[in-house]
Amino acid sequence: MDDEAVGDTFRTLMSTLMTFDYVVVFAYRGKERPLDLYSTFDAEDHVLFVTLYQAGPYLLDPFYHAARAPKPGVWRMRELAPDRFFSSEYYRTYYVQTGLAEEVGFFVPVSEQVTVVLSLMRREATGVFGAAEFALLRKAEPLVAALVRHHWAELDRRFDTALARTERGRRKSVHPPADGVWRHLNLTEREAAIIELVLQGHSSESIGLKLGISTGTVKVHRRNVYRKLGISSQTQLLSLYIKNLGH
Repeated sequence: MDDEAVGDTFRTLMSTLMTFDYVVVFAYRGKERPLDLYSTFDAEDHVLFVTLYQAGPYLLDPFYHAARAPKPGVWRMRELAPDRFFSSEYYRTYYVQTGLAEEVGFFVPVSEQVTVVLSLMRREATGVFGAAEFALLRKAEPLVAALVRHHWAELDRRFDTALARTERGRRKSVHPPADGVWRHLNLTEREAAIIELVLQGHSSESIGLKLGISTGTVKVHRRNVYRKLGISSQTQLLSLYIKNLGH
């Protein structure tokens, strides 16, 4: 079965359990550009949910970070999101454009480095997944995981091929790779770590806990970064980040 057939099988299986508006399946490996394995979007929505997402915003996505952990199983977006995610600039300027009420994902590791995430999405008009529906998804998880591991077990080779193609293109480009934006902007490793967490939607308190430093130290670093970059808001920070992403 090719990607389309596997994706259609998953979609059909899920549709026997409940309603949803979209399906999208990504494979993640490290900070590399995710592989788009399957989706049900029309051309316009595909640009927002896939093309733009792959250009760099995936680095701020809670699903991406859960895939890297990894966290196998079925998860709601709100269970994985940082404490300030829904007030973050990433959420307000990118994620809110999706018009989603909720997104749930099956997280299936297929190798030491690769995790496949199969997302079911509902728009605001459809509403969130109820407790009984989510319980059904959890019951279906072993079957979904078996399907994924059987048909998508060799994704490392596809990542290697995509990475080689990207490296060839990058040698001709003035843009840095997506995970090298902060070096390009001359931030220190600590400053880059803090600002990435800010953009993901973590509060200063949450950042301090994750990095083992005080909240005051986090705030000092944030002020220093804003001064170094000549900006004064998270809106400008995200704009600068996206502008400097590799393509």
